[in-house]
Amino acid sequence: MPDYQQALQQLVAGKISEITIKPENFFAFRKVWTDFPQRNEIVGTAQRGGTIVYQFHESGKH
Repeated sequence: MPDYQQALQQLVAGKISEITIKPENFFAFRKVWTDFPQRNEIVGTAQRGGTIVYQFHESGKH
C-alpha cells in the first residue's frame, strides 16, 4: 500500500501535482487524509469509474 502521509506531504510541498486514488484504495487514503493538518486545502475531483484525483489548493486560491 502506498504511503499516503508522504504523498500528501509531497503534494503540499509542490513536489507532485496530484494524487490519484482508485476506488479500492479510497478508505485507506481517507483515513490518512482526515487527520492531515491541511486537509481542507486538498481538493478531490471525482473521475469516471470512481477514481478521485486530489490536488492542493492554498486557501482562497481555488
